[in-house]
Amino acid sequence: MADATYDGCGAEELRALLDVPRVAVYHSVTSTLDVAHALGEAGAPSGSVVIAERQTAGRGRGGHRWASAAGMGIWFTMIERPTDIAAVDVLALRLGLLAALALDPFADGPVRLKWPNDLFAGDGKLCGILVETRWREQRIDWVAVGIGVNVRVPSDVPRAAALRAGTSRVTVLETLVRAVRAAAASRGALRDTELADYAARDLARGRACREPAPGVVTGIDARGSLLVLTPAGEVACRSGSLILAENS
Repeated sequence: MADATYDGCGAEELRALLDVPRVAVYHSVTSTLDVAHALGEAGAPSGSVVIAERQTAGRGRGGHRWASAAGMGIWFTMIERPTDIAAVDVLALRLGLLAALALDPFADGPVRLKWPNDLFAGDGKLCGILVETRWREQRIDWVAVGIGVNVRVPSDVPRAAALRAGTSRVTVLETLVRAVRAAAASRGALRDTELADYAARDLARGRACREPAPGVVTGIDARGSLLVLTPAGEVACRSGSLILAENS
């Protein structure tokens, strides 16, 4: 790690640019989430960032694993130490909202949201967010916020999107780190303004889905649940993956 750089920037230069207490830069790791959890266990302060050029076992929801090739994207994890459990419950949704806003200038058209943790540009997935929480004696010790953004469209991933050609990865990283810090500092459930902002970007709203419940997506609620109108009435889904009818 000592000699690793990221687009010509060393760890100390990135630490100053991102205005965070610590940055660790790697050529290759299994997952930046793995490294972040090790640092969290060792007491790394809130705001610490782990960046890798390449991941050999990146992961997403449901234990899904994939390889993140060098030069194809931005792969990083940030450690935060929030104390508000209600806010942590909706952190992935807040992260999605603020990350979409941060990525808008670098994408072709407004970035849209797919519950609970995917960001889309056009019809292709642009970014994924995964939040993993670690507890100690009934309190949150830290959360690891893993974010992956396509800089180039991967040839082996159907319906993928990427940032606009020529975009600076360091500039995007800077805007995303600010977004993570702002989301982690927020408290409480989603506010009415956040729900309205989410609705304006909601890729699934008004569309039929098969999972996590068969019906029509009507939005999300303040606790981050997916709302689905089923034949038996509206249900609030707290877990699972959203599978739209046309993609099943």
